[in-house]
Amino acid sequence: MNKLIPVLLLMLVLCTPDARAQPVQAVDRVVAVVNNEAITFRELSLKADRYERQARRQNQQVPARDVFLKQVLEQMIIERSLMQMAREQGIRVEEPQLDRAVEQFARDNRVSVADLRSRLEREGTPFAVFREELRAEIVRARLREREVDARIQISEGDIDAFIASQGAVAAGEAEYHLAQILLPVSGNAKAEDIERQRLRGEELIKQINRGVDFARLAASFSAGNDAANGGSMGFRTAERLPQLFAEEAAKLNVGAISGLIRSPAGFHILKLLGKRNTGGKGLDLQDVTQTRVRHILIRPSELVSEAEAMRRLTDAKERIEKGVAKFEDLARQYSADGSASRGGEIGWILPGDTVPEFERAMDALQPGKISEPFRTAFGLHIVQVLERKTEPPSSDRQRAMARAALRERRMEEAFDSWIRQVRDSAYVEYRYED
Repeated sequence: MNKLIPVLLLMLVLCTPDARAQPVQAVDRVVAVVNNEAITFRELSLKADRYERQARRQNQQVPARDVFLKQVLEQMIIERSLMQMAREQGIRVEEPQLDRAVEQFARDNRVSVADLRSRLEREGTPFAVFREELRAEIVRARLREREVDARIQISEGDIDAFIASQGAVAAGEAEYHLAQILLPVSGNAKAEDIERQRLRGEELIKQINRGVDFARLAASFSAGNDAANGGSMGFRTAERLPQLFAEEAAKLNVGAISGLIRSPAGFHILKLLGKRNTGGKGLDLQDVTQTRVRHILIRPSELVSEAEAMRRLTDAKERIEKGVAKFEDLARQYSADGSASRGGEIGWILPGDTVPEFERAMDALQPGKISEPFRTAFGLHIVQVLERKTEPPSSDRQRAMARAALRERRMEEAFDSWIRQVRDSAYVEYRYED
C-alpha cells in the first residue's frame, strides 16, 4: 500500500491548476528514423560527447558542434542499418560470448577486466556502453565475413599480375600515411547530385591550396569513417590500400594533395601525411613458420544451441586430455566440416591462411596442446597443434602472400562499397532540424 503513496502524490500534483499551467518541456526528441527504429537526440549527444573527448585526448581537431553532430548521426544511421540486417539474418552475440570477447580485449591491452572497467569509466565511457559497442563490432565483423569476405575471388592470373607489379625482390616496401576527404555519391544518384559533389570537391581543393587546414575540412565535410580523425587513415602498405589510393600515393610527395578521385563510393581528396620504408623486401622473403593442425568444429543450429555446442567441445577436450578418447575419433563423430573424415586434420597452415580468431588460438598453443573452445564465423572450435616448422620462402609462399594481399585490398574496397549500398537501401527519415 505504501508503494502507491508517491504515485498518488505525483498524480495529485499534476492535476492541480498550477501544475497544469506549467509548460511541458521535452526531455528528448527523435532526430532520425532508420527503417522502423528511432535515434534520439540524447543517444546522439552522448555518442558525440564520447567521440569528442576521445578526439581531444588524441589532439585531433573537432568541427563545430552542429557539423559534428550531423557526422555522428550519419555514422549511427549506418550502424543501425547494419545491426538491423544482422538481426534479420539471425546473427547474435550471446552474453557468454561477449564476456569472453571483453576478457580477450582486456588481455590484448594487458589489463584485467576490472582495470579496463575503471579506465573506461574514468574516461567517461560506461562499461555497459563499451560492452554493447563491442557486441556491435563482433556482429559487424560476422556480417562482413558473410556478406563481403566470402565472396572475394582471386584468380591465378590476378596473382601473376600482382607479383609482376610489386616485384618479389623489391628494395624495401613503402608504407603510406594518407588522409582523405570523402564526398559520397550513392549508386542511384542523379546527374545533378553527382555534379554538385564534384563541384564541392573542386572548391575544397581550392581552399586547401589557399592554406585552409586539410584536417579541419575533413572533419567538417568528409563522410568517411575517419572524418573525426581529420581524415587520417594511419600508415598502410600499398596492398592494404584501395588500388586507386595506392596508385595515387605512389605519385605524391609528403604534404601534397591529390586531385579529385572518383570511385564507386563518391569523390575523394587525398593528402600524403607521411611515407616510410618498412625495411622489408617486397612480398616478405623472410623464413616463414607453418603450423600443422587439426580441429573439431560444431555449428550451432536450431537442434544444437551454442551453449550445448560449447559443452560438447569442453567435454571433448577433457576426455582427450585424460586419455579417455582420441582426438581423431571425436572429430569424426562431431566435426561439421570436410576434415571430419580425416580425424579433423586440416594440414599445414601459413600465416594469413585462416580467419584471425582461428589463427590467434592456434598461435597460442605449443605442439600437442588443445585450445579452449572458441568461436569464428564458421562455428565453435577446439584446435590442436600437431607440429610446427620454419622454412625459407618458396614460390608457393610468395603466391600465398600475394593472394592474401590482394584479398585484403579487395575486401577493403568491397566492404566500403557494400556499406554504402546498405546505407542507400535503408529508409531514413531525418528529423534533426525539427
